[in-house]
Amino acid sequence: MKRNFISLEEIIETIQMVKKEKLDIRTITMGISLLDCCGRDPREVVEKVYKKVTVVAKDLVRVVREVEEEYGIPIVNSRISLTPLSLITANFSESELIELGKTLEVAANEVKVDFIGGFGALVEKGMTKWEERLISVIPEVLSSTEKVCSFVNVASTRAGINIDGVNLCAKVVKRSAELTATKDGIGAAKFVVFANAPSDNPFMAGAFHGIQEGESCINVGISGPGVIKAVVEDLKDVDFRTLANEIKKAAFKVTVAGELLGREIAKRLGIPFGIVDLSLAPTPNPGDSVAEIIEAMGIERCGLPGTTAALALLNDAVKKGGVMASSSVGGLSGAFIPVGEDAEMAHCASQGKISLGKLEAMTCVCSVGLDMIAIPGNTPEEIIACIIADEMAIGVINSKTTGVRLIPVPGKGVGEKAVWGGLLGEAPILPVEIGNVGLFIRRGGRIPPPLISFNN
Repeated sequence: MKRNFISLEEIIETIQMVKKEKLDIRTITMGISLLDCCGRDPREVVEKVYKKVTVVAKDLVRVVREVEEEYGIPIVNSRISLTPLSLITANFSESELIELGKTLEVAANEVKVDFIGGFGALVEKGMTKWEERLISVIPEVLSSTEKVCSFVNVASTRAGINIDGVNLCAKVVKRSAELTATKDGIGAAKFVVFANAPSDNPFMAGAFHGIQEGESCINVGISGPGVIKAVVEDLKDVDFRTLANEIKKAAFKVTVAGELLGREIAKRLGIPFGIVDLSLAPTPNPGDSVAEIIEAMGIERCGLPGTTAALALLNDAVKKGGVMASSSVGGLSGAFIPVGEDAEMAHCASQGKISLGKLEAMTCVCSVGLDMIAIPGNTPEEIIACIIADEMAIGVINSKTTGVRLIPVPGKGVGEKAVWGGLLGEAPILPVEIGNVGLFIRRGGRIPPPLISFNN
């Protein structure tokens, strides 16, 4: 007998996860191609972009809310990801680029989505003049809008690390924070620097709709730390193989729920379904924390020795369970470790249990990188560039995605706290090692790609 896509028993289990373990779908993200909006006149391009976004996404939020209500699974955010804007703005001046950013904000408000991403560029091998111009105005765009998010991919395993791009992004981080000083530098929280950026990532701030993607699609970002934590808490005396197996089973159920809703939303909108991103995405709410999962495994405080091994087990088991449930897996797919968006992670950081160095080590086995980390506002630009370069190196050498989302909080230092609110949460300001690194990072150019046949 032919098996249905999802059984009644699995639906009942999912409902229990929603009621008891805070299961939700973090985001439904509609990807929209803007390649047909190209033109010589920037004013016409801006008009085309506004029209396309508001027409294609006009029913997105309504359908998301309908499906949410019918299936009883909360959907936290509705978002839009766009073709990297650098690909359609070669003729734009700086002022016209800023105007385009503001138009994206108007379009996002028009269709009532929570965020709109794609104001960025792919410069891992080199930068054109117009890409450099677009990157340079990112701080002005992020500080004059609330929903527009931005990214720049500066490295890949095949191309190496574009250090000129890294240095430019360090300026963007610093300036974005300075222009939003009254809000603890929130502008920098909407900007991600990537290595090996995936083109179907539904999570902000780094989401964009890659050029290899179709006209439009629906991508789903699941959440589920509460579900996994409940499983781990019930298995205090089992060995690691058993623990990994049970996490896989829970990840399977969470993924089934995500794909079910994503396919239904795509069907009702009449566009293709894209991927499910298997990432465990924490929120600032208690019980919805990746750090709490690690502690439930038996480590007193996240950040102590053993944390990296625990995170590696968690990340791998979630991926294995997810790919059992879906053949449409993509995006970042792993465990997020954002300090600002994970209340327990922020608590451990405030107690000195998690340092910037330990976070960097953890990024070797998770899927995101240095995420939502507050640092002193007076951190030199060259130090920020070197932190970005370090994290890009981890992604390039290990052939994985890594990102950096640092917030140098203006006017604040170690011992103080940055507060952004909402899903961004709050975070203690972590100390940063300061020294003379200018001779290194000012060399510029490109760090060559690795020879992967000697992969040790």
